[in-house]
Amino acid sequence: MPSIAHVGLDVHKETTRAVILPHDKSHPVDECTLPTTRKALVKYLSQWAQEFELRCYYEAGSCGYEPQRWLAGAGIACEVIAPSKTPRGPGDRVKTDRRDARLLAYQGRAQALARVHVPTPEQEAVRAAVRCREAHMRDLVAAKHRGLKFWHSCGHGYTQGEHWTQRHWQWLHARSFAGVNDWTARQYLADVQYRLGRVAEADRAIVALAESEPYRSAVGKRCCFRGIDVLSAMVLITETLDFRRFPGAPQYMGYWGLTSCEDSPGKHRRQGGITKAGSRRARRVWIEAAWHYQHKPAIGARLYRRLAGQPPEVIAHAWKAQQRLYRKYWRIARRKDTRTAVVAVARELSGFVWAVMTQFECD
Repeated sequence: MPSIAHVGLDVHKETTRAVILPHDKSHPVDECTLPTTRKALVKYLSQWAQEFELRCYYEAGSCGYEPQRWLAGAGIACEVIAPSKTPRGPGDRVKTDRRDARLLAYQGRAQALARVHVPTPEQEAVRAAVRCREAHMRDLVAAKHRGLKFWHSCGHGYTQGEHWTQRHWQWLHARSFAGVNDWTARQYLADVQYRLGRVAEADRAIVALAESEPYRSAVGKRCCFRGIDVLSAMVLITETLDFRRFPGAPQYMGYWGLTSCEDSPGKHRRQGGITKAGSRRARRVWIEAAWHYQHKPAIGARLYRRLAGQPPEVIAHAWKAQQRLYRKYWRIARRKDTRTAVVAVARELSGFVWAVMTQFECD
């Protein structure tokens, strides 16, 4: 049986630095810089695979998961590493490709690296589509802000109610400006309408994906919870990928950065704000959903439609979550403030969803 060698790969857009470190030696046996292409990486590592059982590591970055798939397709084990969890000394201020590749090889041998879950190409494609919709939403918000500020600077501030209602749109179309400002106003208005169309198109595409397999069952179970609709459920699905990789609800809560920071030396315990680790997209969904639990437990018309056809045990679990989280929100809000309460509710809501998706089959 061949001996093991650990391979640190510092992957960049054009070049990759590779370091071959045998498991039973203190120094690398080979280092080189390669083009970041399938042919170059597979050819170089396949030569060493005849002598060693290779275990490769590279940090997640702009090249995505393609290098991992190249090597896996050639039968070479490769793990994608979380850059934020790679151990580094506080005085280590020198960063080069050679040092980074060596660091990955040595720490991979010491089993000190945290790997990233690698999605399938299909999962990655759907996640990219959901994130594209998020990008359209950010562009829409920015376009609305630009238009509102321009109209206000021209003395046309809207004071008759909420912005972007049907009445507000009628008011906007009735405005007239002097000179070139009229052209500018029409450009801003057209930009908002264009962005609205892009978001609507993305919504239709995401809903169509949610109604297809393998997402239909998982989306339906998540939508049993108050505050989570189809689009929110798709964000959580594509950012989580596999609930079974989390051994418990606390690990799932911490994955989204919803747990508190803590610095407790000795007998003193000091807790701060939430860690804000993980995907900010999913964390935003959890926080937005948590605001719904300030209201008394109830099943409204939209939630009633989402519950149709879902397993009774999932509906019962979601109803239990409504009751518990409503009490939790007001117990904390009366003592502290609403923002602290809603974060606590979001944290526990993620635990309820984790329980549903692991206790009941969701494939």
